[in-house]
Amino acid sequence: MVRRVAVVGAGSSGLACIKICVDEGLEPVCFESSDDIGGLWNFRETPEPERTSIYRSLVVNTSKEMMCFSDFPMPADYPNFMHNSQLLQYLRLYAEHFDLLRYINFQTTVRSVLQRPDFSLSGQWEVVTINKNGQEERHIFDAVLVCSGHYTHPTLPLSDFQGHETFSGRCLHSWEYKDADAFTGKRVVVVGIGNSGGDIAVEISRSAEKTFLSTRQGAWVMGRMSTNGVPLDIAVIKRINNVLFQLLPKTLVNWVAERALNNKYDHRLYGLKPKHRLMERKPIINDDLPGRILQGAIVMKHNLEGFKDSRVVFEDGTVEENIDAVVFCTGYIGKFPFLPSTLSEGPYEEVTLYKRVFPPSLHPPTLAVMGLFQAKGPIMPTVEMQARWAVKVFLGQSRLPPKEKMLDVIEKYFFLSYPCPRQAVLQVDYIPYLDFMAGEVGVQPKLLRLFLRDPALWAKVFFGPCTPYQYRLSGPGNWSGARQAIFTQWERVAQPFRTREIPENTSKFGLGGTRCRLSLGDPVKNILPHWVLMMIAVCAI
Repeated sequence: MVRRVAVVGAGSSGLACIKICVDEGLEPVCFESSDDIGGLWNFRETPEPERTSIYRSLVVNTSKEMMCFSDFPMPADYPNFMHNSQLLQYLRLYAEHFDLLRYINFQTTVRSVLQRPDFSLSGQWEVVTINKNGQEERHIFDAVLVCSGHYTHPTLPLSDFQGHETFSGRCLHSWEYKDADAFTGKRVVVVGIGNSGGDIAVEISRSAEKTFLSTRQGAWVMGRMSTNGVPLDIAVIKRINNVLFQLLPKTLVNWVAERALNNKYDHRLYGLKPKHRLMERKPIINDDLPGRILQGAIVMKHNLEGFKDSRVVFEDGTVEENIDAVVFCTGYIGKFPFLPSTLSEGPYEEVTLYKRVFPPSLHPPTLAVMGLFQAKGPIMPTVEMQARWAVKVFLGQSRLPPKEKMLDVIEKYFFLSYPCPRQAVLQVDYIPYLDFMAGEVGVQPKLLRLFLRDPALWAKVFFGPCTPYQYRLSGPGNWSGARQAIFTQWERVAQPFRTREIPENTSKFGLGGTRCRLSLGDPVKNILPHWVLMMIAVCAI
């Protein structure tokens, strides 16, 4: 019988796991190596080895209504896209509200997590920790939730580039980057065009003499705003859109979506156009990158090939002179050195996980890894659902398929159209993935029942944004405030804008009033983004 659960890490994932364990009557014990909660979102001036690190200016890419925990909405006055310090404050509010801090052992590092000799019968783990005084302690747990994240071991591929040993400038990984102060007046190359690469290139370009952004594949770039200035994710991540994506030809969806993006800024003209189609991979979110390219502050370049003294050579043969620094935004290796090496069964020695949660080789399944995925959607509610599912599996209330079937599910992801197989296995489709886990937990929204019993709520759930509250409407762990949270979600979107109210009658055409702004939340008026409506029109023809 599972009772005591070890939670490794007290970031956003660890806090959600502690809360869910308590909800299910379990006894969580959390080990956090630092002296505070927040994990990735707790900015520190100096990066510390084997810990996450972010830059000072980091702003979230998902809006507050989409990324909050399912039974704890963010404060209405929070901006829709928060600075990292505000997200940390939200995590503090969450921990305080649910009294989670008392379960956390700070300044305690997990050294190893090993199966007990009788694991096949008991499913128990021996967890070895080192406290702040350097003392080693051993603990026995019935289950383990790994919430240490996968942004702790940066990939710095210097050995791939000839001449790096004699390069006169500085080479660093984005993990070390904090702000652009050190690059004022410099000539800088940023390698990699993920979200971090785009952010860092934009920030450096505001003070550097010249900034070059080197990319191997290119990328589709989208801003945080959608039609009428509402957050992009709240306008796009909807059940109705998910249905359409499954029904309409992918070629048509890609053509219409790419056309809409290119009407804002031609990706080929701007040197951004990637080799892949828009819907095949996650786009990068950046409000300023096209503008900085337009102003000449950022120059797009091909993939980096090598170094020659102070020069940087690119794959198309071009050379940039007098480069002072190269910032590598080249990702991370998902390492968990405290876990048994037998769990790293992948072809690249990565931890192999069924549905991005459970190692298929473990029986009984009493260890789960949280947050090791990439999705076109927010991370926090996804991890929360992973934890709800994992705990149900620990308690025997949800069953995993046989090992062979789990391995078959994992293997198919290696054939996705990603340049790196390690990236391919991390991909999940946001709403289908949440719905799968919700079905295992017993909390998936029952759309037909909602349609018959509560049509107004059904319209919000099906046509409106797929906010996390939907997974608290019914079933285990349901929250009495979920329905009200759904009906008031657009009020919280509008609240931070209400710093200068404009009376409706001051607008000649009736477009600037409060009523118009709030109508953005109408599930009929705001069913689809314009590009999806265009697709429907094309199909109708």
